[in-house]
Amino acid sequence: MLKFFDILALPFYCAIIFWLSHQPSLPLPMLFEYQDKLHHATAYFFMGILASRTIRHFVTSPFILAIVSIVFCSFYGMSDEWHQSFIEGREADSLDWVADTIGATLAMLLMMRFYSYPKLN
Repeated sequence: MLKFFDILALPFYCAIIFWLSHQPSLPLPMLFEYQDKLHHATAYFFMGILASRTIRHFVTSPFILAIVSIVFCSFYGMSDEWHQSFIEGREADSLDWVADTIGATLAMLLMMRFYSYPKLN
């Protein structure tokens, strides 16, 4: 049952990000400069965790798991920025993509440091 949840959680989260990216604007007050980069890093931090939970069912090496999870999140972030370039009121920003990748990387660094990977079948 855990494998089923893990595998469904990632595409569900990706769909939420896609939906949010498809909105012309998000009703978030800007409290400080580059706040959106923090939002991106935080969102992709959680995506990194979900990606690793999904991918761990197929990869046994923690290092490979971390790399594949980061690459997945980075490519999704890149495709998300490309998607936003077609939405009126939105724009693609390479710094958003960098923030996405940094968020996923931080998640993987913390998971590699503090989480022991059980063997899953």
